[in-house]
Amino acid sequence: MTPEKSAPISRRERPAKPALTRQGIIDAALAILRDEGLGKVTMRRIAAALDTGPASLYVYVRNTGDLHAQILDSLLGPVKVPAPEAGSWRDRMKALLASYGEVLFRHPEIARMAMSTQPSGPNYMALADAILGLLDEGGVSGREAAWALDLLLLYPTAVAVEHSSPKSATQEAEFSALAAKIATADPARYPHIARLGDTLVSGDGPSRTDWALDVILDGVLAAASRA
Repeated sequence: MTPEKSAPISRRERPAKPALTRQGIIDAALAILRDEGLGKVTMRRIAAALDTGPASLYVYVRNTGDLHAQILDSLLGPVKVPAPEAGSWRDRMKALLASYGEVLFRHPEIARMAMSTQPSGPNYMALADAILGLLDEGGVSGREAAWALDLLLLYPTAVAVEHSSPKSATQEAEFSALAAKIATADPARYPHIARLGDTLVSGDGPSRTDWALDVILDGVLAAASRA
């Protein structure tokens, strides 16, 4: 006996699709990023997830670069500005940049993308404004503050790109080989490397980051004093 075929469902009987929105597109992109990686976050893949056509997305997202910028801005939501009582302006600046860096460390692909993507959403604007406010509190304003903003955001981004991906056995072996090379450097040929051999590979990540941010901030303050 041939089983009866079920009657096709009329379009009128299908549940209505949720209205397409910018936030809905970003939420779908974040879900794909989490489950499949940034390489799968394409207009076509997002459209399939939302049961629509890729052309429909361009009403809300200009292009892939705009999509990436909006993803990054959404991920910056948890970044918190330290309260004034949390410490000096310098300590709060470091804490703010560390919070930004942690977002990138949790999303290695986004960290690499952030090197070439310029977000302009509300979360990024709030982060930028907070940095400028802390610089102003430290006596840095005008051009020095405006240019320092790029420099201060670039450092944690670059660090996240360098260290966020798990190191492979090959990379670990390469670093060990480099450390051995430094330790046995010929003083006659490489006098400065030989003198600073142990120091060149000393310090953990947080210590080096803290030192680097102090150097950047000291330089910004010095530039502001000359302005």
